[in-house]
Amino acid sequence: MMTRLQRAWIGACALALAGVAWAQQATVNAICSTDQSWCELAAREFQAATGVRVLQSHKATGESLAQIRAEAANPKTDLWWGGTGDPFLQAAEQGLLAPYRPAYLNDLHLWAVRQYAMSGNMVGGFYTSAIGFGWNEDVLRKKKLTPPKCWADLADPKYKGEIETSHPGSSGTGYTILAGVVQLMGEDAAFDYLKKLHRNTTQYTRSGQAQAKNVAKGEVAIGLSFIFGFESERQQGFTMVKSAAPCEGTSYEVGGIALIKGARNRDAAVKYYDWLMSPAGQSVGARANSLQVPANKTFKADARIPLIDDVRLIKYDFEKYGKAAERRRLIERWEKEVNSLPR
Repeated sequence: MMTRLQRAWIGACALALAGVAWAQQATVNAICSTDQSWCELAAREFQAATGVRVLQSHKATGESLAQIRAEAANPKTDLWWGGTGDPFLQAAEQGLLAPYRPAYLNDLHLWAVRQYAMSGNMVGGFYTSAIGFGWNEDVLRKKKLTPPKCWADLADPKYKGEIETSHPGSSGTGYTILAGVVQLMGEDAAFDYLKKLHRNTTQYTRSGQAQAKNVAKGEVAIGLSFIFGFESERQQGFTMVKSAAPCEGTSYEVGGIALIKGARNRDAAVKYYDWLMSPAGQSVGARANSLQVPANKTFKADARIPLIDDVRLIKYDFEKYGKAAERRRLIERWEKEVNSLPR
């Protein structure tokens, strides 16, 4: 006859073994839209810590939204994380995401919590960072050009062929720039400005993560993207890379994280989600040289992360510019009035 204590011990062991077996069999299918180094390191560390297998692709936010929309009738993705928040809000509006309100909201900054409230708990705030300029001092010096300080500077004809940015249709960074300039200047004035900027632009890349590396390599003199990317390159030894926020004010992102509606592996997806929002998951970014401000406030963030306390931020209307119809309308106008012009 087994004692009650022995039966309890055997039951506990059985539960533990069942948990291990679940983890070994569990799989989560994810899309990551932040820097690839962060995506890869997070997947490796989560898998090592939990035994849950991570099948993860890296895509720009616009491309991710298109894929999730295309899969709506038969979702193949369980979790989407990283990248600018506007496409996440558009996915929520279109009914592509599942609500999830974590128990640890008090561990998060208010700007992260607001994303839950705005989206009916379908989108969380994952990190934040501001749009700015980055430039290669060596390249500018050789061309006898001064660094830009303001949005107005970038429209100067002296910068013709010297600026690179990203496409607002495929890149969340590009859309954050477009929507931000519209809010800062007013729509018609913004499009007049963007036409001038277009004449100085070499190319619109698919992803907003390209500019910092291309500036660091000297392939382009000036990049327009999130400031943290340029700062990351500088801290990795490319000391000729400098960055600044526009003097007039600038837009910013609240990166997103969301569960996909109809996910096949919801339990594993929730486990990955919670780990990514924990100090362990949030600290991966800086260790992967991706220097956004983390949403979790319960740990000491890496000192290399450029804070946005002194950046002149616009009052970004996430609710309006996170709507799918507004995004589509602005991108269509940009394609027609800006991108169609010769350079």
